[in-house]
Amino acid sequence: MSDVPTHSQVSAGGVPFRQKDDRIEVALISVGEEPRWQLPKGLVGRNEAPEETALREVREETGLETTMLGTLDTIEYWYYATTRGGKRIRYHKFVHYYLLRYTSGDTADHDHEVNEARWFDMNEAVERLAFKNEKKVVRQAQKAIEALH
Repeated sequence: MSDVPTHSQVSAGGVPFRQKDDRIEVALISVGEEPRWQLPKGLVGRNEAPEETALREVREETGLETTMLGTLDTIEYWYYATTRGGKRIRYHKFVHYYLLRYTSGDTADHDHEVNEARWFDMNEAVERLAFKNEKKVVRQAQKAIEALH
């Protein structure tokens, strides 16, 4: 048995989208020292519902105000991290994703944790995303958006 402690983590985020002319665009964020594109998400706060977290994190990380249209998926994965004290911790992470319609805001107003926030055509967004499970979530969003029309 491993002597590395395991903790659960719950995050929430979303697929912010807008219709521009005849195409659907999705907002992604670039993070990290070796930048990678991903969906905006963050840890669910104490006494905060995942839906509230998704709206807050999208607003903070992309600069965009959105409205909640529904649940897309919950993904889970494991990862390791090192604390400031040098101890290794294993995390079992759950991320709740929601479909979020853009209402206002500018991607230039993202917070300091993000290198860049940018709108992408839906298909280009899927190609740019670093993680396979997030690509799947955007494809689910695409189907949900098509069902709206």
